[in-house]
Amino acid sequence: MEEGLQKKYIPMTETTYYTLLSVTVPRHGYAIMQYVNELTKGRIVLGTGTLYTMVGRLAADNMIVTVPNEEGKKAYQITETGRKLLELETVRLGKQLKDGRQILNMGAEDE
Repeated sequence: MEEGLQKKYIPMTETTYYTLLSVTVPRHGYAIMQYVNELTKGRIVLGTGTLYTMVGRLAADNMIVTVPNEEGKKAYQITETGRKLLELETVRLGKQLKDGRQILNMGAEDE
């Protein structure tokens, strides 16, 4: 994987992280916004401007690709590069969470 991409995307913004999670299966723009909203229980609401700016950047960096879907809409799907970066970020976040819980004397049941 290109080191420049790793430096650019890690740490990842929440909106980028959840957008990449949402396109592990092909989804069009509105479906991405709905999925992120549902997954985060309304904590993250993607606007169209934010989403399409980010989608353009992710596509330019080969993190996602455009794929056809049955509805005739442009859909997006994560690439292998995008998946690797998403996995790296998930591991990083897990370590960060573990450290925080340890220092604050919190267990998983304290969520």
